[in-house]
Amino acid sequence: MTETIAEIISMHRARRRTPEETVAQSFARIRAFGDPALFISLRDEAEARAEARALAAQDARDLPLYGVPVAVKDNIDVAGLPTTAACPAFAYQPAADATAVARLRAAGAIVIGKTNLDQFATGLVGVRSPYGVPRNPLNPRLIPGGSSSGSATAVAAGLVPIALGTDTAGSGRIPAMHNNIVGLKPSLGLVSTFGVVPACRTLDCVSVFALTVDDAFAALAAIAGFDEKDAFARPRPLGAPGAIPPGLRIGAPRAGQRIFFGDARAEADYAAALDRLARLGLDIVEFDIAPFYETARMLYEGPWVAERYQAARALIDRDPDALHPITRKIILPGRDISAADAFAAFYRLEELRRTAARIWQSIDVAVLPTAPTTCTVADVLADPITLNSRLGTYTNFVNLLDLCGLATPTALHDGTPAIGPLPFGVTLLAPAGEDALLASIGRVLHADTGLPLGALQQPQPPLAPLPAREAGDRVILAVVGAHLSGLPLNGELRALGAEFCEATTTCADYRLYALPGARPPPRPGLLRVATGQGAAIELELWAMTPAAFGRFVAAIPPPLSIGSLTLADGRTVKGFLVEAEATRNARDISGFGGWRAYLKAAQAG
Repeated sequence: MTETIAEIISMHRARRRTPEETVAQSFARIRAFGDPALFISLRDEAEARAEARALAAQDARDLPLYGVPVAVKDNIDVAGLPTTAACPAFAYQPAADATAVARLRAAGAIVIGKTNLDQFATGLVGVRSPYGVPRNPLNPRLIPGGSSSGSATAVAAGLVPIALGTDTAGSGRIPAMHNNIVGLKPSLGLVSTFGVVPACRTLDCVSVFALTVDDAFAALAAIAGFDEKDAFARPRPLGAPGAIPPGLRIGAPRAGQRIFFGDARAEADYAAALDRLARLGLDIVEFDIAPFYETARMLYEGPWVAERYQAARALIDRDPDALHPITRKIILPGRDISAADAFAAFYRLEELRRTAARIWQSIDVAVLPTAPTTCTVADVLADPITLNSRLGTYTNFVNLLDLCGLATPTALHDGTPAIGPLPFGVTLLAPAGEDALLASIGRVLHADTGLPLGALQQPQPPLAPLPAREAGDRVILAVVGAHLSGLPLNGELRALGAEFCEATTTCADYRLYALPGARPPPRPGLLRVATGQGAAIELELWAMTPAAFGRFVAAIPPPLSIGSLTLADGRTVKGFLVEAEATRNARDISGFGGWRAYLKAAQAG
């Protein structure tokens, strides 16, 4: 039985099993799985077990990954093991752990070994390595997906519950779909890339593979945080998964823009995933994905190929034959890209980012196929570049547009004896900083599918209840207008790290007005009136730090202000109020019960 992180830690803390026993079990499973192409290097088992034993000297309550075995993609430094990037001629012995690995260890995790990858993290297929092709445990005929092939297959096979990968063009998401597991691609800069062999340094990020969304986010929480040693690190609030905010707008490409390369099964699976999200209460909104597709083409047709060349320049110039033939074919053209070409591409990218920003004003989260189809090993070996390119249809633009992503399984078909099982999944995308929001949606979506875990034929554990959140030093803010979920100003809250708590109403002592002449977007004003002279008005509660609350309040324009509101259950919170004078020529819309209902009625006509 393969356990989730929560189950492993529970057993360790209850002393039903020791971390050493869990580590020994992981090594035994690796031997039993018997795939020499999965790990490029393994730790000495005795050494790993000794490290696990040493955890007994620490307080388990301080270790969120207490005794959890992890695997690490072999372009990420682990002290004591070589880093190869799947290129023997490039290999070196790192003096220290990469920051992400050091943070895993500080959280109590035990590194088991280094996993195989598409050489220099260039590829989405998992077959471009001199160390062999890792066997997809779900379906050996299918590619494992790349470039993080070994990390994904190690999780899907139940050898470790979590593994680190990297993601530049989709390497943390494509393998997740092909192995029926979760792939979490964090916001750029949220996780340090110090100690990571670069592919495209400006776009690289460390990713996480896991059997469940909760496990993936637990690992992310352990490794996230600003790192002064990483020039591309960004201080970003992470937050935590919570209830799905009501009224979220989930973007899907227009029907005529959806690309599946003739794979009718994948097309039907995507439609079914949209239906499932709608049944979960999310609003599906179609958008124009054309700017995303254009951005995707730039990754391998623009100067970012030169960035890949720069990452391996010393080796390529000295010994180009040391590279895998396909890797060399992709990277070598990068040395011929001029600075003028680069600047022209940068200018166009900024235009596309501006266009994308307008798209994000109409949707909160995009849901896309993780890949438009699945591929077999035989097919990819026969046509390695074309099929790899197809797999990147919905992934290559993500880091260029500074988005975070979460890939979740949504379908798994038995297939035929000649083909075998066929997985499908979708990726949730949002602007950088929305990692917790994606996890809030993804954990519910994955649980709702009822799919088994990875290739293990084991059911998902019951979806864990969200932990009760103590108020502590957080301020609870009530919003009634344009800051509601799915409305134009909600992003201001989330950018400050605010977390959705619940939807509720005021007590029946308030009136709601549509304010004339307010600066765009339109917004209402909430006014307290005499007892019994008002109505219960719908609102949402969001929690934020005092510092974030202070920054938010400072930006509120008159005649709005923040005061104390009384809720229907008698609680008092901070919330939006309006000056009475501003309501004299305003329309009283209290009868609608809330701003969202008023807008819906106004749009209907």
